[in-house]
Amino acid sequence: MLTVILLTASNIFMTFAWYGHLKFREVAMWKVILASWGIAFFEYCLMVPANRYGYGQFNAAELKTIQEIITLVVFTVFSIIYLKEELRWNYIVGFLLIIAAAFFIFKKW
Repeated sequence: MLTVILLTASNIFMTFAWYGHLKFREVAMWKVILASWGIAFFEYCLMVPANRYGYGQFNAAELKTIQEIITLVVFTVFSIIYLKEELRWNYIVGFLLIIAAAFFIFKKW
């Protein structure tokens, strides 16, 4: 559970670092790059321990899959609430297909 919590917190920082500046298009590029790097520092401070603690309980492919699903959930909430974008049906279908892919990754065949 610690791994999932750290990955979720990390993804919140990552999403703001990568996409938060889109609301501030008037700000100079170099400023948003520096701000994004500053935010990304905290992402790495959470992501690295998440992967370190989780490895062994999960293999690398499973850790990446967990991270991608968390990223999709965090990004969906972010884009709707922060960026005020609509959630379209085709986005939902695509996300569900990625979640279906997780089934195959975690299934012990």
